[in-house]
Amino acid sequence: MDHLDWHMARAALQWQAELGVRDAVGDVPIDRYDVPAQSPKPATAAATQAGATRDADLPAAAMAVAPAADPVAVAEAAAAAAEDLPALKHALKNFSHCDLRRGARNLVFGRGTPGARVMILEDAPGRAEDMEGLPFAGPAGQLLDKMCAAIGLHWREEVYTASVIPWRPPQDREASAAELAMMQPFLRRHITLAAPEVVICMGNISCQAILGKGGLSKLRGAWQEGFALPVLPMVHPQGLLRQPLRKKQAWHDLLMLKAWLHAQKGGGKR
Repeated sequence: MDHLDWHMARAALQWQAELGVRDAVGDVPIDRYDVPAQSPKPATAAATQAGATRDADLPAAAMAVAPAADPVAVAEAAAAAAEDLPALKHALKNFSHCDLRRGARNLVFGRGTPGARVMILEDAPGRAEDMEGLPFAGPAGQLLDKMCAAIGLHWREEVYTASVIPWRPPQDREASAAELAMMQPFLRRHITLAAPEVVICMGNISCQAILGKGGLSKLRGAWQEGFALPVLPMVHPQGLLRQPLRKKQAWHDLLMLKAWLHAQKGGGKR
């Protein structure tokens, strides 16, 4: 066919496109594997000077990405600035680096009498604690009340309770090492402001936070030392509700605490 009008040429091109044709074939073959390397064009003096001028006009913050804040350093600064327990609680509420707060209902800080001789720590809030915003809530708290009363301790007046991790972890999982490191400055300041004579660690995480080591089954039944205070590891009341046979161990530990408090009573607070 010697001549194609516009309509016939368009129909032929459309037919080829429908067949999958994507490239036109020229009169001279092209070796697509033999493409000569092209050197980048050298920048002219004017372009170099213009780029330098633009960079000079930008602030340093726009030319370099600022490093992320260290959560532990932020926690240390916030905790150190708190002069009393209400201020420390406020600092925790405003601490945005711990993701646990996103899934929790309430901040679980502490309850009882600051300055009480005994400070009892639990690992992290459970469902009851998260609902009430208080440590040792629900059946576990009721059992703890009876445990304290059994050795002559009035829970509300002579005991101060707190949680090492102030927000309930998802699915009640154990707190991670990073989460524990973020909360430790707040915990240390909490103990300083509460000013107890002795600390009871009820749980593996609380032992790690105070003693720097875990393994509650091995640690309980013997006095330890942490944060320059005597520390007695014990089984959490929730664990006693799940495993009643361990109440014998708890009673042994409670008697150790009673004997220590009686021995220290004549000497006053440290």
